[in-house]
Amino acid sequence: MSSIWMCDFVTPIGEFWLHTRDHGIVALAVDPPDQPGSEVLRRLVGAWLRDYFSGAAPSLAALPLRPEGTAFQQRVWEAMRTIPAGRVESYGSLARRLGSAPRAVGRALALNPIPVLLPCHRVVAANGELTGYSGPGGVASKRLLLTLEGVCVLEEKIGLRVVPPPGG
Repeated sequence: MSSIWMCDFVTPIGEFWLHTRDHGIVALAVDPPDQPGSEVLRRLVGAWLRDYFSGAAPSLAALPLRPEGTAFQQRVWEAMRTIPAGRVESYGSLARRLGSAPRAVGRALALNPIPVLLPCHRVVAANGELTGYSGPGGVASKRLLLTLEGVCVLEEKIGLRVVPPPGG
């Protein structure tokens, strides 16, 4: 099992390092590792990120995403992948779909090893508020990603909120 890292994805929300293992994408990280990475996957992810940040809605079908986590985390990440670009879902709604609790879902999303590609930025509070984002740049990046996808984000005294708020 070979494990490799590589970088040079500079995006509007920061620089990412790609971690691959056995021809699959394991993580996009913000901390640089010591090892080189897969050139083929680097080109695939680079093209996807360029398309995404230029406003296209690229498919993830060609990317071998293989995030590593517990069985529960895998279930949460797989359910999160079903949220289409330009839409949001609440932690509570996602938790109900999984028969779990919103906080457990939030913890799993905070450990998402492949931000942007696995769209944890599309999960918001029940009232539409943009809460934490573990990807680079925090909530400001979450706002940028949602705005890029066409979600209307308002800035209010109490914080950032999507409009209209998601159900549940």
